Amino acid sequence: MNHSHSQYPVSGAGLGLRRPIADQLMADPPSEVDFMEVAPENWIHVGGALGKKFRWFTERYPFVIHGLSLSIGGPAPLDEQLVRDIKVFMAEHGIRMYSEHLSYCGDDGQLYDLMPIPFTEEAVRYVAERVRRVQDMLEQRIALENVSYYAPTDTSMSEADFVNAVLEEADCDLMLDINNIVVNSINHGYDPHAYMLQMPAGKIRYFHIAGHYVEAEDLRVDTHGAAVDDQAWQLLADAYAHFGPVPTLLERDFNFPPMEELLGEVRRIKKLQREAEPAEAANG
Repeated sequence: MNHSHSQYPVSGAGLGLRRPIADQLMADPPSEVDFMEVAPENWIHVGGALGKKFRWFTERYPFVIHGLSLSIGGPAPLDEQLVRDIKVFMAEHGIRMYSEHLSYCGDDGQLYDLMPIPFTEEAVRYVAERVRRVQDMLEQRIALENVSYYAPTDTSMSEADFVNAVLEEADCDLMLDINNIVVNSINHGYDPHAYMLQMPAGKIRYFHIAGHYVEAEDLRVDTHGAAVDDQAWQLLADAYAHFGPVPTLLERDFNFPPMEELLGEVRRIKKLQREAEPAEAANG
């Protein structure tokens, strides 16, 4: 499948910018990293030396942002001040797009976890209305991420059908997390490849890939604190074969390995993307 590259805000392979590795990245800026991503909540209104450090990166790399706390599916009123802050932040730093989790993380307060939204038609309409409001305020489309979840609250619809219905109803885009497909497929007993094939090619803006924790043979926990595992690498290669070499960001939030090891995973993304390019051209 050869899809228009104009749908992608960035290209190549990216790395999540985290404060513990910022100084290392500044000391030796990696050429293999094509773009970066941060959570806006961690950087909005940050000034002084740390603010200058962030500006150093945004002047050198294309950036996207991935939100943590908008709680797009939550029962509490939408945090419109956060949306306004994000709009200003994106303009200040030339940030190319904003994505959020298709989940909720609070009601009367912040839960600091991503809770699953019931897979129902009612929830589709509720979430879509809130997404449309965010897009109206930002004056641009946003992308939603398929999230990992552990105890579904209502499965009237399948996970894939729910994701597709929200994207359609809200008229928004998708940031597809490959590792979350692997984690959920093991925890909930479905075929990860079949799920991946159900995702709408024309709405995909970029991919995430990350590592997870093996709690048990049938239980995986999405931690972003380990190396990417073989099953996720294979599903990423399958996704490139199907969708083409979609821009892909490596997430690592803690338990950082030596920088060479981390960048080795970025290079592996680029290798898989290169391998997918001839097939993409042939299928065009």
